[in-house]
Parts: sequence; structure tokens; C-alpha cells
Amino acid sequence: MKKNFYLMAMIGALLSCTNPFSQDIPVPEYSSPKLLNNNGNPLLDSNFNADPTAVEHEGRLYVYATNDHQQLDVVGSEGNNGYQHIHSLVMMSTDDMVNWTFHGYIDVKALSPWGIASWAPSVTKRVEADGKTHFYLYYSNCGVGVGMLTATSPVGPWRDPLGRNVVDKQTEGLGHCGAPFDPGVVIDNQGKGWLSFGGGSTQFGTEYIPGNARIVRLADDMMHLDSPIVEIKAPYHFEANELNFINGTWVYSYNTSWVERKEWPLETAKPTICCMSYMTSRTPLDTDSWVYQANYFKNPMDYGFPPSNNHTHLHQFQGEYYVFYHTLSLEEHRHGKGGFRSVCVDKIKIDEEHLIIHMGEATRKGVDQLKPFNPFGWVEAETVAATHNVRFVPTGRPGDTAAACHADGQILKVRGVDFRSAPREVSVVVRGPGKLTVRLDHPKKGLEIATLSFEGDEWKQVDAKIAVPISGQHDLFFITSEGDFQFDKWMFAE
Repeated sequence: MKKNFYLMAMIGALLSCTNPFSQDIPVPEYSSPKLLNNNGNPLLDSNFNADPTAVEHEGRLYVYATNDHQQLDVVGSEGNNGYQHIHSLVMMSTDDMVNWTFHGYIDVKALSPWGIASWAPSVTKRVEADGKTHFYLYYSNCGVGVGMLTATSPVGPWRDPLGRNVVDKQTEGLGHCGAPFDPGVVIDNQGKGWLSFGGGSTQFGTEYIPGNARIVRLADDMMHLDSPIVEIKAPYHFEANELNFINGTWVYSYNTSWVERKEWPLETAKPTICCMSYMTSRTPLDTDSWVYQANYFKNPMDYGFPPSNNHTHLHQFQGEYYVFYHTLSLEEHRHGKGGFRSVCVDKIKIDEEHLIIHMGEATRKGVDQLKPFNPFGWVEAETVAATHNVRFVPTGRPGDTAAACHADGQILKVRGVDFRSAPREVSVVVRGPGKLTVRLDHPKKGLEIATLSFEGDEWKQVDAKIAVPISGQHDLFFITSEGDFQFDKWMFAE
């Protein structure tokens, strides 16, 4: 009876996007769970986002995600996250894994007005005949198909070259695939693109029930199909498909269903409910070549977070493997109950030689900062480790946003700033009337090193002398104290 209640509660949470085990807790003083500590999760605290994917370019890691905040803006804090109002994707990047630049949103509805909704992106890149690096971003068009956008910059501008789904329920050879969505894309060592997709629940019985996971080779244009669509017989498959290519092998990962595991005919350990599992093949268009290996990431509830759906991305960056995932940790911190998710990251161990993905973990701390932050050069104000009560607005340049400052006590935090030499002044680029106070190590108690006041309706650079000597590494805080202005970038002068 207890097991059945637990299962029903989990399924109820998934369907209603609420947390059945939430407790009333005081609303915290600050809107971010990582403002006053060295925690790195979630990656962004200025908006809700989920279903991560990533691509590396010129030393930076670019992460894309479902824009849960668009749903929140429509239904309000008392509403539930049913995903139906989400028509855009989130862009962010980093080169140190703790300070993230928020590049704004991809307006999928404007680019592809024929679509229904946009969720769960998957991205890859390839240098094409024109000598440029082209980025290919696939996304779930609701549950009916997979759309695709492309750009020659990781932050756009993006375009829709096809004007329809890459695959959908009308695609020939789809078979018994209940929901051809949640794409996973990879380019192999021959430069060929591959796409996985599919959704729905299967389970073992007296005879095999056809599954919903699919894989297909893409044509050279990355928009059309270049092979038959092949079934991957993924045990207890549900959604969240992803592809990696490691050591000459295709690695397919997916989210297992909420169905109770009454039967498990394989020799490997039985996976837990709504976890992430993986399969491997060296001949991906041979259905029977796919071998189930193990589960590598449990449901967030098994790591101490509220129960939620599950979606991961595995990525190697700067020689380390990371698992990107989402939790309800930011919503929990803010005492919300609507099911609005936030992308997080932790390290994960992958044995490339034997293709073993070891069990991952989900933490609030996240990962360590890879390198000190350099303040002696222009830094975008949207590059932050944490914020309080801050929203970012587009500036009109692709991938560029500015902090919208309109109240006292808004805070932007940058972690691990390396004052390798004593700065003589700080400069900011702002538009509108207001005041910024700059402090070290704490937004209230920290040493105040400068105050900048400004006015006017045009973008301008404002400078202030540093009041006290500074050296070493510090966390840096920009705090608003009055005005209604936009904050675009900052820099210290040696």
C-alpha cells in the first residue's frame, strides 16, 4: 500500500507539476539560493529553465534549455507548469562553470509560427563548405514532432531553414512511436549527423511491446533523413532522448518511465523510477545491436530534491565530463509549488575505454570554478554567479542582454574575481538615472569600494575611483540603491 501511494504521488506530481511532499517554509530574504555561499546550482537564478543541452565553441560552453519562465509569466506564481505557453528557448554560456552569461531567449514562435510549442532542445555544430561553423539546434514541437533552427553563431541570429518538422507523426517509417519528440543529436567521427527521438511508456510483459525510442541518420543538410527510422528497444522508455559518440560508439541515453518495475528480464541492475539510463551500439541502424548498459542518474527526488521529471545532457568540457540536469531547487527556495524547473550541473565519471557511465549525483554545490575571473576588461553585466530580484532585457544585439534595475537592493554577484593588481577605478555602461554600489564578498557587510551615480536616457560610461586598496580573489557585488536604469557592462582599470 505504501509503495502504491508513493508511486501514485510521483505520477501525480508529474501530471500536475506540483510537489506532493512540499512543506510550508518561510520565504527567504534573498531570491537566490546561492547568493551568500559558494553553491553553483542552479546555473541561472534569474529565470526558470529545464531540459539542458550544450555545445562548446571557442573556449566557451553554450547551454540551451526550455524556457519555463515563459509559462510562469503567463500563469503566474499560483499556476502550474503545463508547458503549453512555452514558445522560446534559453541561451547561456560560461568559461569557468560558475559565472554564467545569460544570452536571452530564442523566440521560436516568431521564427517558426507553424509550430505549437518549443521544449527540450538538442544542439550540435559542424564546419561547412563555406568555412563557417554552423550550429544546428533541434527542439520538441510540443509532443507532435521535432523542429530545427540553425545559425552561424552560438547566440544567433537563428533561422528556420525547413519551415516544418524534421520528423513528426506523418513521417514515413515512424512505426508505433507515440510521441516523436525530445530530440538528441550528435555528429560522428565521419561528420554524419544522427537524430534520436520518441516518447511514451513501455514495459516488459509476456511478449515484447514495441517501444517508442527511434534513431535515424541525417542527410548532409542536417534537415532531411538519410536512412530508415530504426527502433531502439529501450527498456521502460519514456522520453529525454540524447545521443553521444564516444570511442567509436553511439551512446543513447533516455529517461525511464514512472511505471513500477514488476519485470526486469536483463542481467543488469533494475533501474529506479524516472531515472536516466543508457544503451550502446557500434551499428546504430541495426535494432538488435543496441545493448542496455545501466542507469547513471536517478530522479532528483532520490538526491534530496522535490520529485520532478528528468532530463540530462552529458558533455565533456576542459577535459572533464559533466552531467547537466534540472531540479525544482530554485522554486523550492522561493516557496513555490508550480513545477518550474532550473538547470543544474555536476561532474560525472565516464570511462571512455570501456564505455561505462558511473552513477552521477545532484547537488546544490555544483562544480568548482575552473579559473579565476578577470575583471580587467569589459564584462557583460549579465555574466553572474548569482542575482537577487534581477531580470535581464534584450539590448537588440544577438545574444546580448542588460540588467533591468528599478528598485533598491537588486544584486548581481560575480564569483572568484582575481584582482591580480590593485585597480584604480571601476567603469560601468548604463542607461537611465540611478546609483550602483560596489562591494566585496558580501552584499551588505562587505567592503564598499565604489559608488557610481548617473542620469540620462542614452548609454554612457561612468567611472569612479576605487576608495580602498584591493588585492587577491574576491566575490564582487553590484547593488542598486535608487533609480530606474539598465546596466550593460563593467570593467576595472589597473
